[in-house]
Amino acid sequence: MYREFVAVAKSLHRLSITSPSLLLVHLLGRFSGQMTKMFAEWKGFDGSDFCVRLDNDLTFTVLIYGLVTSAYLDARRRGFDVSAVRYEDLVARPLDMCRVILEFCHLPVSLTELAVKALDRDSQRNSVIAKSSIGHVKEPMLTPKKKANLNELLKKYKLPLIGEPNVLEGTFSCS
Repeated sequence: MYREFVAVAKSLHRLSITSPSLLLVHLLGRFSGQMTKMFAEWKGFDGSDFCVRLDNDLTFTVLIYGLVTSAYLDARRRGFDVSAVRYEDLVARPLDMCRVILEFCHLPVSLTELAVKALDRDSQRNSVIAKSSIGHVKEPMLTPKKKANLNELLKKYKLPLIGEPNVLEGTFSCS
């Protein structure tokens, strides 16, 4: 599942502030791109593609988004039968999207209404990343300068730029 980039960036920023290991990468990455390189390698990626100094509070989230999205697109290019779901589509048409997902997974579509009910709950409840735990963390501002810097990184990873349509290949559709 993926969503519009700015929403992802703000959400991942709140998460990185509350997670000790991510906070360490976030803070030390301001001094050197080696920290983000080591983080990417720790997650199993070629760190040289992600050796970037974190020059603002949203840069780290672009790197995480780039890692995950690049891995998804690479899996598709290598022939794996993987698909994506846009969060915005799921919220806009939960019944239709849950039905499509269940069909893809060869699960009974009779579970569709139960799946929609499950969406009403915080999937991270009772954890350190629950909405109740991280919802108070102030969201970073997206200034024109930050947007330009982030768009340069998004270009590097061949991802849609901020403000452009963001529909990845293989995304489920209700149409």
